[in-house]
Amino acid sequence: MPSHAAAPLDLSALRGRVVYLDFWASWCGPCKQSFPWMESLKSAYGGQGLEIVAVNLDTSRADADRFLNQFHPTFDVRFDPKGELAEYFGVQGMPVSILIDRHGVTRFTHVGFRPIDGAAYEAQVRELLAER
Repeated sequence: MPSHAAAPLDLSALRGRVVYLDFWASWCGPCKQSFPWMESLKSAYGGQGLEIVAVNLDTSRADADRFLNQFHPTFDVRFDPKGELAEYFGVQGMPVSILIDRHGVTRFTHVGFRPIDGAAYEAQVRELLAER
């Protein structure tokens, strides 16, 4: 069962896995395209060590919940209404995705999402999963 938690995100607990950390908001148009894509990414690579964590930046939890009810993600969703995690990662736009390798090192950062970018992002995920 996916976790939809307000709990702080402990990235060190995910060491050994490749993390696709996605910052999103309910009002973000491209996020409506990235959510189904992230779901397919999880299906394809979850068993190989990929962890997807989507961090919501809405100030209103109701707005976030409406969005989630539309997409029913099975990946981990966290809430950061004060933007503390977003500030830590220097998030400048919506959505922002950050790929973190098995050692906890940020390797790739993407601002925005277009379906055409999906193949390149997926190649980066495969590259990191292949590393030990």
